Amino acid sequence: MAVQLDAIRSTAQRVAASHDLDVVDLEFQGGVKFRTLRIYIEKNAVERAKLAEAAATGEVEDLPKGVPAELLSGVTHEDCAKFAQDIGTVLDVEDLIPGAEYTLEVSSPGLERKLSKAEDYTRFLGSLVKLQTFTTVNNNRHWQGRLTKFADGVLTLDLTAVKQKGKAKKAVTEQTVEIALLNVEKANLVAEI
Repeated sequence: MAVQLDAIRSTAQRVAASHDLDVVDLEFQGGVKFRTLRIYIEKNAVERAKLAEAAATGEVEDLPKGVPAELLSGVTHEDCAKFAQDIGTVLDVEDLIPGAEYTLEVSSPGLERKLSKAEDYTRFLGSLVKLQTFTTVNNNRHWQGRLTKFADGVLTLDLTAVKQKGKAKKAVTEQTVEIALLNVEKANLVAEI
């Protein structure tokens, strides 16, 4: 009873597109009895552009102050509910998750969203990022700073943007650090509110 994540991801993206949404990430966890499928969604690029324009002109009042519109996914509870109902039906009809039971969770990726694709690093240039590397860079694996550049598979962090902690505090002899994307084990945005 193996779960085919690629088929689930493809199906989820197809259903999301019909709601003007994109699938940001997908996780499947658990054993035989307690299985959970988590799908993170956001408005597609066209809808995010509309949200950014509305935020710039002051048409949208309930956006958090000081948060760039690009960091917001624009997803509402209604979007999650509609998508969850549709994807749940399709998953069950196509039997993409074999076995009797699983829990489906649908949400936005949040302000401290995970960064996993090269496109994420390009999209969120200028944002605060926290990351961990597979191998040490300047005797450290944990870094936090402002993403100032991403080119040729290498990202540059401005370390002066935040106060460094732990080993990073001692390791910081320069104001920036360059890290190969292939060396990034995990990374996420850091909310600036």
